[in-house]
Amino acid sequence: MSPIALAYGVLSIPGAGGGELSLVMSARYFPLIIFMLFGGVIADRFPPNRIVGGADIVGSFLTAVSAISFIAGFSRVWLLFAMGALFGVLQALWWPAMSGVLPEILPREKLQEGNAVIGLLNNLGIVTGTLIGGAIVSAFNPGWALLVDSATFLFAGLIVLKLKLPPRTRSESASMAHDLRVGWREFISRSWVVTLVLTFALINMVFESMLQVLGPLNYNDPTNGPRYWSLNLAGLTLGMMIGGVIVMKFRFKRPLYISMVLIALSAIWDFSLALDLPLAISILAAIFSGMTVEFFVVSWNTSLQSHIPQSSFSRVNAYDALGSYGIAPLGIVFAEPLASHFGVNTILLVTGSVTVFASLASLTVKSVRNLSNA
Repeated sequence: MSPIALAYGVLSIPGAGGGELSLVMSARYFPLIIFMLFGGVIADRFPPNRIVGGADIVGSFLTAVSAISFIAGFSRVWLLFAMGALFGVLQALWWPAMSGVLPEILPREKLQEGNAVIGLLNNLGIVTGTLIGGAIVSAFNPGWALLVDSATFLFAGLIVLKLKLPPRTRSESASMAHDLRVGWREFISRSWVVTLVLTFALINMVFESMLQVLGPLNYNDPTNGPRYWSLNLAGLTLGMMIGGVIVMKFRFKRPLYISMVLIALSAIWDFSLALDLPLAISILAAIFSGMTVEFFVVSWNTSLQSHIPQSSFSRVNAYDALGSYGIAPLGIVFAEPLASHFGVNTILLVTGSVTVFASLASLTVKSVRNLSNA
């Protein structure tokens, strides 16, 4: 609920515009990137459900502060930025820990189904939350949507804290720096991990530029543009839900090989937009792209959980997240000036081409082609 509530809440502040909106919406990304690796170390030292649950509960308080500021009429851009930055620190702790919960409560042969269920419900939650959040914002103050969102964080945190996980041997290492070095050695020792992290550094950069900037610019008609682009995004989410069902039902001998072939084919969405094909075709392409994304996410998470030692899993996951998403904001920053100079359609052809070539290049690495989770 929070993205739509926060966006319209910021714009309701007297004197706030696009610049203030960008500032508030980007506040959490900088501390998220800065503290991600430390979050991985902490998640490997302590029970992950306590970190996840604690972060959710504290996040509930931060969200409530923003909500009450809107409801009571004292909201300011600096306050929302501060709450967002603190939330980014919590996310840096939450992300590596959350990835380590599932391997501790499911046997290895059930990890793929578990990841698929989480992905399916996550996408369902995004759709439901967006619809409910939009309705509350339209009917009431945006703060009420944030307050409901705050309650869901509190509820989720309490649920995760109740999970009973196997006892974990506490790390006796001398320092966080030592733990980071150990995690780095685990990370770089697997060529398939390094290859796909580098591959998705590029793919995520161009994908985020399309989602955040190029797609809306492609549908720039003020009358129908927002509706057409929202239909594309709805198709993407629908495709992710379909992909989640497929990967939950079927097992594949070489999941990463199939995943990267599918990711290469997912560029048809970029190309359909670049060639100004009919709306129905771009929506179908978005659905297919969503299916491929979810297939990869489930296969990737399952592969990491199956092959990385539990003792260093969260640190490796933190290096993965940092490498895969660290330069993604650059795509958002440079998409608009490049599109203005070369044209939106030309840059969309570039983003699709980068996705194709990066995906196929990763398949030249034998360990990517042959990895099995059986």
